[in-house]
Amino acid sequence: MKDALMGFGQKLGKAILLPVAILPVAGLLLGISSALSGQAVLETYPILDNTILQAILQIMKAAGSGVFNALPLIFAVGIAIGLAKKEKGPAALAAVVGYFVLIITINALLTITGELAPPDADPRAYGQGAQFGVLTLQMGVFGGILTGIVTGLIHNRFYNIKLPEMLAFFGGSRFVPIINTFVFLIVGALMYIIWPFIGNGIAAFGEFATGLGTLGAFLYGLMLRTLYLFGLHHVFYLPFWTTAAGGTLEVGGQMYEGFQTIFLAQLSDPETTKFFGNLALFNSGRYLHMMFGMIGIVLAMYHAIPKGPKRKATAGFLLSVGLTAFVTGVTEPISFALLFASPLLFAAEAILFALSFVVASIANITIGSTFSAGLVEFLLFGVFQGNDKTNFLWALLLAIPVIAVYYFVFKFLIIKLNAKTPGRDDDEVTEEEQGHEIIAEDGKAKLIIEGLGGFDNITEIDNCATRLRVTVVKPDKIDAKVLKQTGAMNTVVRGKAIQVIYGPKVNIIRGEVDDYIEQNNIKHL
Repeated sequence: MKDALMGFGQKLGKAILLPVAILPVAGLLLGISSALSGQAVLETYPILDNTILQAILQIMKAAGSGVFNALPLIFAVGIAIGLAKKEKGPAALAAVVGYFVLIITINALLTITGELAPPDADPRAYGQGAQFGVLTLQMGVFGGILTGIVTGLIHNRFYNIKLPEMLAFFGGSRFVPIINTFVFLIVGALMYIIWPFIGNGIAAFGEFATGLGTLGAFLYGLMLRTLYLFGLHHVFYLPFWTTAAGGTLEVGGQMYEGFQTIFLAQLSDPETTKFFGNLALFNSGRYLHMMFGMIGIVLAMYHAIPKGPKRKATAGFLLSVGLTAFVTGVTEPISFALLFASPLLFAAEAILFALSFVVASIANITIGSTFSAGLVEFLLFGVFQGNDKTNFLWALLLAIPVIAVYYFVFKFLIIKLNAKTPGRDDDEVTEEEQGHEIIAEDGKAKLIIEGLGGFDNITEIDNCATRLRVTVVKPDKIDAKVLKQTGAMNTVVRGKAIQVIYGPKVNIIRGEVDDYIEQNNIKHL
């Protein structure tokens, strides 16, 4: 059972990287455009109020917002594709169907019970929000992740189903979107019942943390980071942003509630000499974590990779996600990599994130934000506002210590846990393996299947950069000598997990094997 759960966790981690890969570019578009096009910013920096520049920024904002608004559906489709063994196209369609049935079922139940937010009210006050024009419970990315996982399981169970002759047209992969429709009628009904308890619990915790001072800042940061990964943070931070839970203050003769509302009012108030103190409790720690802490994590990931081809091959990816976090504050690619390498790594990140709020609170750093907490907003709402208002110099002084703490903590944990962060697969790709060459020959796929014990002995086939990865029923049926005849450099047997090393051209081998499987009409593969 434990091995099965670990195996599924690894598959889910791999599947979730597909939608996560979209986030850096979308975050960059949205972060820059939001930071440079706000009314308060334009009033403070008139040079930005240029028609052509603002038109470009609006297009960037629309593109970035479109992607982020569609994140639940993107995650649903991406995870379903990643989990599907075969027929990935129908799996993606089934995920789309499943997600829309989910939100429409919840909308129908809210309407029937009279709980749907009135047209003239803010739906967020009811725990609701619009998804593709459908007012439903605001589940965020969690709804998409749930849809992707359930769809992947349903797809792998039914994509090769055989129906009676008269219904044969609806069999196989066509059956998956059909059955998914009924499955998500049930899932939607269950979430209608369960989700309000989850959402109310999150909001109640937020109100409780407000009166605890520095301890409240720690608890706020810990909860915010945990929920951020699942797209549920908006349920938690909304009371802090817009209600008295985040504090009250008179600005320009008018009372404002919520630290975000107060900050925006102060930003355009020429009489403001110091930004609202609750920004130090509930906001400024994000800059320490996202701009500097993430640099430490990325460096730790890089140096935890053994020297060799994998370190070089992974450097570009780590540089990309590190720069994205630093400039825009979008950190999901790093957080997901930590979570699926080891939950303990994500727990460590969440704790350090919360401690960043404590440090910002003690240093009284009062830098506001709108979209993110990256370099763009640090300059706009920190540096350009002056140190008297924000204490931004403390953030710069703390940068090196924060990077160092994150670096040493995560390098130690990654190595100690032998966590499979990017570039740290089960086996290091050696120079010899990377340079191994194979010669294409007719009949090689047939020989590979024989070496793996035949079709009936194989349950799953995949590949990485240099290895054919196979799950088998009986490892003792593996014939390493036969596999060596096909050009394999070596065969590694670890329980039922088999790795046949072919070198960089393994994708060609995988394609030949897939073709051979299809020619022989092997349904379970």
